[in-house]
Amino acid sequence: MAAALLAHHAAGAVTVRSAGSHPAADIETPVAAVLAELGLDLHQAYPKPLTDDVVRAADVVVTMGCGDACPVLPGKRYYDWAIDDPAGQSPAAVRRIRDDIDTRVQALLAELVDQKPGVTA
Repeated sequence: MAAALLAHHAAGAVTVRSAGSHPAADIETPVAAVLAELGLDLHQAYPKPLTDDVVRAADVVVTMGCGDACPVLPGKRYYDWAIDDPAGQSPAAVRRIRDDIDTRVQALLAELVDQKPGVTA
């Protein structure tokens, strides 16, 4: 959800990659549904593993409760967001999770854009 929301709001101002420490086989149907409510299509998205290469390529790494399973490399800026897992949740709960992530994503984007002269979102 975070990657889809950030890519949507950033509109190309930042590069977004999505990965997980233990990715599921598929995008959860309720997650895709609540993002579709905002006009975001996840049909081409799929869960990917978080690797050292992905972290090396990043300036900022946002994790959501992966703990010791996520690679930590020096010189990277990390955020660990305490977010409820949407797996198995009701649509209303998944919407609350989406909205929480969306608020955090927009704040992060504002911070990132502030640090890049001439970039607007």
